[in-house]
Amino acid sequence: MAAALRAVLCVAGAALSVYALHVEHHAAKDPSYRAACDLGPSVSCTRVFSSRWGRGLGLVEPVLGRESVLNVPNSAVGVIFYLLQGLLGTRRGRLAAVTLLGTSVASALASLWLAGVLLFGLRDLCLVCVSTYGVNLALLGLNLRRWKVERKRH
Repeated sequence: MAAALRAVLCVAGAALSVYALHVEHHAAKDPSYRAACDLGPSVSCTRVFSSRWGRGLGLVEPVLGRESVLNVPNSAVGVIFYLLQGLLGTRRGRLAAVTLLGTSVASALASLWLAGVLLFGLRDLCLVCVSTYGVNLALLGLNLRRWKVERKRH
């Protein structure tokens, strides 16, 4: 059951991330581009993904510059994260459980940070973003439960 849920969550998260990359790419080429997730002036994922907060959590650019190789789209990191979660989720053992939990905690912290940026900074509702935060929270729950089981074994 947990394996099937993990697979569904990882596919959903990866799909959301790929869609976010698609939106960011098209918006960069065409400033008038509006994605399907743009429902109004304050409900716009295009605006969010095109903002500085859409790359490097909005933290890399002020320190290292917009052109830094570390200033990658958050959604690109998301694709890697969901692939890692999916692949490591098939592995057994303490190291896999700790790695899954650690990366999930990092994604949850990033989600909290970006949710705050959405709410208080951009004053926007990004449906793709909020959906991603939900996937991250569900994966955190799965990984916490798995880590507890693994910890009891040793």
